[in-house]
Amino acid sequence: MKANYHTHTARCGHAEGTDEQYIAAAIERGFDVFGFSDHMPWPYESGFVNSHVRMAIDQMDEYIATMCELKKKYADKIKLLVGFECEYFPQYMNWLAETKEAKKLDYLIFGCHYEGSDETGRYFGGAKTAEDLIRYVDSAVKGIETGLFAYMAHPDLFMRRYPVFDANCRAAAKDICQCCKENNLPMEINLHDRYRLGGLNGNGYPNADFFEIAYDTGNQVIIGLDAHEPQEIANPKEYDRAEKEAARFGDRWLRSLDLG
Repeated sequence: MKANYHTHTARCGHAEGTDEQYIAAAIERGFDVFGFSDHMPWPYESGFVNSHVRMAIDQMDEYIATMCELKKKYADKIKLLVGFECEYFPQYMNWLAETKEAKKLDYLIFGCHYEGSDETGRYFGGAKTAEDLIRYVDSAVKGIETGLFAYMAHPDLFMRRYPVFDANCRAAAKDICQCCKENNLPMEINLHDRYRLGGLNGNGYPNADFFEIAYDTGNQVIIGLDAHEPQEIANPKEYDRAEKEAARFGDRWLRSLDLG
């Protein structure tokens, strides 16, 4: 089984390519299961639209309807799933749970990008201080404990700009890994930043020190392309490399998700 659950579309404002170009690349690369999880649009009370991060709320129904049509169109070639990548925004968690049920979404994944809301909150990918890490862990733990998510995307996001994996990073990693283990939530080995920045061997994520702690803690892991353009699927180099790195997790490396 070869699966990917982390794929964006041009609707988010920072991805490229058509929906069917992503699907064609996934079929060509031999994926059995392929999930779209574009950034969740939120019903901001102020009407705020973050057009370079996520689709507008009035695009949600079109996104879901299009994906359902594509499921049917390609059913004999690949299993397509529709979901969203979501943050922990406290005021919208009830709405998120209701939306998941009402829209019959296949799954949600947890991407802890912003504190509170991207309308006013800090971006955790810009973390540079111990205080930033404390706030990231607090938001991450609360999101994990909602029970709404199939897995945690890029749990080591805080290393995107943090200069070095120090004692503060180690403490943050231990807290997140322990919380994920206690809640039986897999963590993603995310390939998007490595595709662009180097990951493991350079800036960004996945972070080798973080996943050493995940290994010691006994966490489950899953590989996620976090594709923002079809080429990230079509190029086999990073996915093949990630499979070799995940292999040491043994049966704690999930090739696919049991979504019920």
